[in-house]
Amino acid sequence: MMDLFSGVTALGPIALVLALFVIIVLPQALRILREYERGVVFRLGKLLGAKGPGVVFLIPIIDRMVKLDLRVVTTSVPQQEIMTKDNVPATVDAVIYFRVISPTDAVVKVEDYWKATSLIAQTTLRSVLGQASLDDLLSQRDAINQKLQEIIDRQTEPWGIKVTAVEVKDVSLPDSMKRAMAKQAEAERERRAKVVNAEGEFQAAEKMVQAAAMIAKEPIALQLRYLQTMREMASEHNTTTFLPLPIDLFSAFLKKG
Repeated sequence: MMDLFSGVTALGPIALVLALFVIIVLPQALRILREYERGVVFRLGKLLGAKGPGVVFLIPIIDRMVKLDLRVVTTSVPQQEIMTKDNVPATVDAVIYFRVISPTDAVVKVEDYWKATSLIAQTTLRSVLGQASLDDLLSQRDAINQKLQEIIDRQTEPWGIKVTAVEVKDVSLPDSMKRAMAKQAEAERERRAKVVNAEGEFQAAEKMVQAAAMIAKEPIALQLRYLQTMREMASEHNTTTFLPLPIDLFSAFLKKG
């Protein structure tokens, strides 16, 4: 470095000034912004606008630039203690996705857009979930996420922030409530089993009535059924003893009936 300055000094004062300009002033005057970055430029405290991407020229000492990232940001909403509409305590947390769509508004209209968006998400989460019942909170998750996204996006829009999605990650319930829900689910399964069993008995009774009506029209069907039963009993390897009786012996009783 000393050899460079001594060489420049030997060329004259003009070369020395140019060298100082290149080394000190030029890095402060030129800024390079990536495709997903924007720079909000202030000149003597007055807003000039958003610059970028590419090379941005600044006047040293006079201009000041605030760099912003336009990519989608993912942040977690801390756990919140809520009371549902049906007075059930629960602990919930969520994830929020947002991005900057207006760099100038994100710098001028809010001090810290990241912190402000996170706090708005926390308060909205408690408010919205407190208006929902426990069943809706567990089963209508998509509708609740959509409602949260619309409310938070409407509040952050003046800051130049676009909320793209809000997802409720977890809903934690007290152990006593989990046990009560397990008992309720077990009782519901038992009720359904009894209903299915009753429907099966009813359908079986209907079929038996239909079969009896058909046998009454054709008495020979009863004798065929009797012979079929005998065949099934004889085919099994058991010690059951049965005595076949002519079905005609029962015809008199059937006629009386």
